[in-house]
Amino acid sequence: MQNNASQPASAAAPLDTPMTAREKRGMAAIMIAVSLATLDTAIANTALPNIAADLNSTPAASVWIINAYQLAMVATLLPFAALGGILGHRRIYLAGVVVFIVSSVICAMAWSLPSLAAARALQGIGASAIMSVNTALISAIFPIHRLGRGVGLNALVVGVSFAVGPTVASVILSFGSWPWLFAVNLPIGLLALAIAIPSLPKTKRSDHGFDPVAAILNVITFASLIFALGEGVQRAPAKYVVAAAIVFVIAFVLLLRRERGHPAPMLPVDLFKRPMFALSTLTAICSFAAQGLAFVSLPFYFEHVLGRSPVETGFLLTPWSAVVALMAPIAGRLSDRYPPGLLGGIGLAIMAVGMASLALMPADASVLNIGIRMAICGAGFGFFQSPNLKALMASAPRERAGGASGVVATARLLGQATGAALVALSYSIADSHGPTLALALGAGFAGAAAVASGLRLVTPQSADSAAMQTARK
Repeated sequence: MQNNASQPASAAAPLDTPMTAREKRGMAAIMIAVSLATLDTAIANTALPNIAADLNSTPAASVWIINAYQLAMVATLLPFAALGGILGHRRIYLAGVVVFIVSSVICAMAWSLPSLAAARALQGIGASAIMSVNTALISAIFPIHRLGRGVGLNALVVGVSFAVGPTVASVILSFGSWPWLFAVNLPIGLLALAIAIPSLPKTKRSDHGFDPVAAILNVITFASLIFALGEGVQRAPAKYVVAAAIVFVIAFVLLLRRERGHPAPMLPVDLFKRPMFALSTLTAICSFAAQGLAFVSLPFYFEHVLGRSPVETGFLLTPWSAVVALMAPIAGRLSDRYPPGLLGGIGLAIMAVGMASLALMPADASVLNIGIRMAICGAGFGFFQSPNLKALMASAPRERAGGASGVVATARLLGQATGAALVALSYSIADSHGPTLALALGAGFAGAAAVASGLRLVTPQSADSAAMQTARK
């Protein structure tokens, strides 16, 4: 991607220009719905013991409350992104909000584990529709020279929502039972819908049709991948893991053959031929794996090793999200002027240092000691995320914004799922030292992401990037 520093006049102005009323309304609608979808990924983890006890379910079986949501999201992201390009991103987004609201009410009324898991799967489909097109809508709201500001705000919401999920769940559970975790989505979702209907822009539609066979193959591919990953690290019977892996390989090969030569494939392999896009995706997967390793392992460390309560644990995780909130908008604006490879590399190197410091943290660490280390991680993560989002969206043609947006969400979820799976593997290998191993792995993933980000600085993209930016203006 071209360094915008070579265009000082055009680059400096956007940093000082306030958001227009249209941009504010559109971003408000997106941020509310995205926060709901992201929070529900995190809060159910905290409430899982309460839900399992109330529904008379075993801990192993109750994991499907989490798995159903994640499987539904990952499996349907790219089909929804493709459908958004055909029907319009706005329509898919609004439909996703409606499905999310309805399914949240069903979750709150669930009477058994199967009914709750089914409702969570439906909720995951609604969240998938929201997350698959939200970045494409942001690129439609902001012109290319101000896109960094929009993705910065989006990164802030995603990062903060994921990080404060345990705290939000702890607060709600201190006042009511677990159904309220889902019931509160109703008024907030209706507010998002009321703002979105008159505010979100209509985007240009593609002239190609929707391929249902490719959509089914895509669902099978990603669902079997996540299932095999989760079962494998939990040391499930080998026959289940192998069967899921075989299904994944077959479905993946069939999907590639089905979409060969398609002008806008559902699995956007054509975009991965662009070095900037491929490196930005790899950077995202590695960085979110590092974040997942931290946020799944740290609650166990705080509660089981340091003896903190669930509420205290939620607040100990807050410095990460607070610093992300500070850094993400700043990095978003800087990404309108400086190369994403440089900004992302710096941020991820800082995150790697922070993760390593958490892995080396003493068992009697004080609140201040923990807070400083968490803040370092948050600073690095917040500094990387916005520039990387902009690099992903800017390196794809505008007519492929839907596919690029789907990849953004898929990379995040694959990274988080990988991180969570590696935490389970760390515990099975190291037992009581599982959190330390998980955090060390997180530092390694952040370091790998920093290298991937830095490689973008030497990627020959100037001519292609200049052509895309000219087309977008």
